[in-house]
Amino acid sequence: MRIVLRAALAVGSCCLGIGGRGSAQQVTPDDGHRLLATRPALAAMLQRLQQKGPPGEATLVRARLTEGDFQPGDRILLLVEGEKELSDTFTVGPQRDILLPNTGTVSLQGVLRSELEDHLARRIATSVRDPVVRARTLVRVSVQGEVAKPGFYTVPADAVVSEALVAAGGTMKDAKITALRIERGGQAVWEKARLQRALAEGRTLDQMNLRQGDEFVVPRGGGGDPYPALRLAGAILSVPIAIFTLTKIF
Repeated sequence: MRIVLRAALAVGSCCLGIGGRGSAQQVTPDDGHRLLATRPALAAMLQRLQQKGPPGEATLVRARLTEGDFQPGDRILLLVEGEKELSDTFTVGPQRDILLPNTGTVSLQGVLRSELEDHLARRIATSVRDPVVRARTLVRVSVQGEVAKPGFYTVPADAVVSEALVAAGGTMKDAKITALRIERGGQAVWEKARLQRALAEGRTLDQMNLRQGDEFVVPRGGGGDPYPALRLAGAILSVPIAIFTLTKIF
């Protein structure tokens, strides 16, 4: 519970503006990549999973390496220093691309989230000299079941799983967190002991190979409330999800 409490309080601090980064100028070059999986790391993970690991997880990693991370509907918060038109939120289109002012269409097929800034910087450099680019990926996920406000939420790809639950207002009293599962297309991709370990380790959505449209399902069940911090944090966070998202970005 201590780990989840720290995560919940961290979210609260971000949302309430306590100790958070207040402006783009405070971002360090490593901030956008700190919790995002690189291509070598994913390749090494795939090799380990193929030797010994859940087949489903190997499939998720393989898809990332071949198709990239970006799905239609993903949002990218972009900041290009000194370029107002390029500093905005852009939505990934049906062809997995975005349209940037004065730059044109930029394909994101095969691109990982950890590669996004460099990829965009190369394209923007065709119209802007020596651009300084900051970019973060926002993923729209569904949170359903025993949470205060079931629905769809846009959260940073480097948010931890508990932050997605807090974004939905936290879990309800009768929630059975130990039975939490994450589904894709109606099939569980994370559940039971594997998901509980990921929660305890504070893994991010990116580290768990999650993407746009994945669904967090919090079942009802007895047996007490092992993570009351999620309910406590959810109760005190009445800030709209838009503010939650923006405070996590820059």
